[in-house]
Amino acid sequence: MSQFFQIHPDNPQERLIRQAVDIIRKGGVVAYPTDSGYALGCHLGDKKAVERIKRIRRLDNKHNFTLVCSDLSDISTYAKVDNEVYRLLKTYTPGAYTFILEATTEVPRLLLHPKRRSIGVRIPDHNITLALLAELGEPLMSTTLIMPESEYPETDPYDIRQFLEHELDLIIDGGACTMEVTSVLDVREMPPTVVRAGKGDVSAFE
Repeated sequence: MSQFFQIHPDNPQERLIRQAVDIIRKGGVVAYPTDSGYALGCHLGDKKAVERIKRIRRLDNKHNFTLVCSDLSDISTYAKVDNEVYRLLKTYTPGAYTFILEATTEVPRLLLHPKRRSIGVRIPDHNITLALLAELGEPLMSTTLIMPESEYPETDPYDIRQFLEHELDLIIDGGACTMEVTSVLDVREMPPTVVRAGKGDVSAFE
């Protein structure tokens, strides 16, 4: 049965953040709030945890996972970013955007699409997520928490506990999130291509 931490969305309690990161480092799968919906996260490159997330969401091997990063320096480690792309990322982060980029060799193969070395990266505008990343010291492997029978992300931690308390190691209650997914921009070639319009404003790219 999963643990359930109530963490303040504006002033996250350091003790609970440390405990949450300890669970992640030990191979745990965590449901946590973002600036869009709730997401599932685990330690970068943890094969068993990734497989658990795939099972929960019923994902196949073609699913692109996202690296949730604390800042642009993290992104440049795991994705190829030239000056033009860097300026775009600096303008639109933090925020509800996922950017598709060419992955570097630092990205574990199990997180990549089998036929292309691309990876989704994002820097969310949410204090709990950023506190987790600061304590962890590296990106969080993540995917939006959308139940297999639904098309929308989960927004309520109590619903998540009802559905998944036996599947997860930790559920972080950071309050209700929105039902909107992130906007996805493919920036492997410029100008960017809008893959999905969501919470982030994409009018500048259409």
